Amino acid sequence: MALAKDIRLSPEDYAKSEHLPVALIIEDVRSGNNIGSFFRTGDAFRIASIELCGISCHPPHRDILKTALGSSKHVPWRGHKNTFDAINVLKSEGYKVASVEQIDESVMLNSWQPKKGEKWAFVLGNEVRGVRKETCYASDVVVEIPQLGVKQSMNVSVCAGVVLWHAYQHLK
Repeated sequence: MALAKDIRLSPEDYAKSEHLPVALIIEDVRSGNNIGSFFRTGDAFRIASIELCGISCHPPHRDILKTALGSSKHVPWRGHKNTFDAINVLKSEGYKVASVEQIDESVMLNSWQPKKGEKWAFVLGNEVRGVRKETCYASDVVVEIPQLGVKQSMNVSVCAGVVLWHAYQHLK
């Protein structure tokens, strides 16, 4: 069994390597620390891109750099005026869109299974308001992470990790 240090990529090799057919669409996330965490987790799963929308800050913001630990230099990203611009671009590139939110129409993540060969973009929303309802309705599916606690809420960058792990298990 190969050790992790034996399979680590250089930033140059990352750019040339096959990526998990997944993008993150970040809708109005204020915290640069959360944005940095998206980059770092995206690097861990070797995702295709991060799409930063609306008020989401962009590299090289100092809070992003603090938590991204260099990953914002090689994980591909684009900025968009709004989430719908990002959705339109990704749909034109063959992606399906899944918002990660708690609404009546959501499907529990553990029941949802993307198929190999599909490309998926996951919308993650504002730390307080979540994903906008109109964004949810523009998505192909809305997935919800099952939660058992009192708050029924978790940090948005933690949500990204859970969703990316689930996608990795089905798409890789």
